[in-house]
Amino acid sequence: MAPTDQGRRERRKAATRQALADAALRLFLEHGYDGVTVTRIADEADVSIATLFKHVPDGKQALIFDDGTERREAILAAVRERPAGRTALQALHGYLAERGPFARDLPPGLRRRRDLVMGTPELRRYQRLLWLRAEGPLAGLLAAEAGRAEPAPADRALARYVLEVPELAGEAPDPRAALREIFEHLESGWSTPVREA
Repeated sequence: MAPTDQGRRERRKAATRQALADAALRLFLEHGYDGVTVTRIADEADVSIATLFKHVPDGKQALIFDDGTERREAILAAVRERPAGRTALQALHGYLAERGPFARDLPPGLRRRRDLVMGTPELRRYQRLLWLRAEGPLAGLLAAEAGRAEPAPADRALARYVLEVPELAGEAPDPRAALREIFEHLESGWSTPVREA
């Protein structure tokens, strides 16, 4: 296959995927997530059901998200490219503070999308899975930063916990305050009261 044919095919795939995402988001916002079927999304995007599932095998909950690659690469870049004098946890806190339920001053379209995701349990569960797909790479990076060739259990635990923060803090009455509190605990070490005899 000629390189131009392959490039054309990739552009068509990307355009179809974007048409599906746009149709799904528009319909979810108009009718609610539960009020929209995959058939209706496929019709709106002018593709077959088979084409929809070819592009999005995880089903309708995956339609308004990417495959998690961008999320994973961005969180790793936040740690790798942090300024001198900043810890990995500070970089992760800063990165999360600008996303989803923690972001300030989102444009109206992104705010509506965020509110849809945060208000739809199935979309929140899927988003959590996308976050957790970054666990291995993040644990590996944290281990490398500490001079270890392989992640220790503590690296994996920290990576998992950081990636659970959007779900945990996102449902708090003040998500930004909850995010700040969680990272303060992580930075200072988590102390628990001693049980009195």
